[in-house]
Amino acid sequence: MPLVDLGVFTNDFHVIKSKYFKFKQINSFLKNIVSSMSEDINSALHIVEFGCGKSYLTFILYYYFLFVKKVDVSITGYDKDRYVVDFCNNVARKYNYDNLKFIEGDISKVTLYQGNVDMIVTLHACDTATDYALYYAIKNKVKYIFSVPCCQQELNAKIKRSDEYSLLLRYGLYKERFSALLTDCIRCEILNNSGYYVDVVEFIGEENTPKNAMIRARLTGHKKNNNEDIKKLTQQFGIEHTLLKLIDAP
Repeated sequence: MPLVDLGVFTNDFHVIKSKYFKFKQINSFLKNIVSSMSEDINSALHIVEFGCGKSYLTFILYYYFLFVKKVDVSITGYDKDRYVVDFCNNVARKYNYDNLKFIEGDISKVTLYQGNVDMIVTLHACDTATDYALYYAIKNKVKYIFSVPCCQQELNAKIKRSDEYSLLLRYGLYKERFSALLTDCIRCEILNNSGYYVDVVEFIGEENTPKNAMIRARLTGHKKNNNEDIKKLTQQFGIEHTLLKLIDAP
């Protein structure tokens, strides 16, 4: 069982106490995917995960779709850490998970998979890594997106106001929370304008992780091609947003 090798289960398949919250996270993530896709699961499925880390979620997804749903699934995971990439590839080979592979690379710099992708997932991809993942999905018309952002620091470092709205930014903790909220609201609106139906849910309780907001998006094709309101908002707060810059790039 891969989760033994990954340090989530003991050798007799009990959850290791220190990994209990992580185990709950990946199971809740999987439940959201299953409930959102409903019966829309084809005989073949290609998933890309960005910022996969130790890849607990990746292995759970592969096992579920291959052995439970009997789907011809393939998954590609990206991470910057060469050690975890090598480690996870070795675990995948050990269990003959032939269509599960991990690639070392910064998603903002490497050439990513160019074939058909049905779903992207990110679980706590740090800061702008989430933006590059969402841009990849938009550009490649990926049907399903399940993304739990983390460490939304880009706007927090630059945001400013000199009028009555400056009180939103006066206190460090509230400034950080407001910046994170604004970051993800802009992401959702860009997805909406790019032809996705979008909703946001708490995929797990805050006692497990405070970063518990999941962006769920499904491609509908009803594209608006209008991010003017978002651009006005970023100008008002003196900020730049990576996903907006990527979308606007020639």
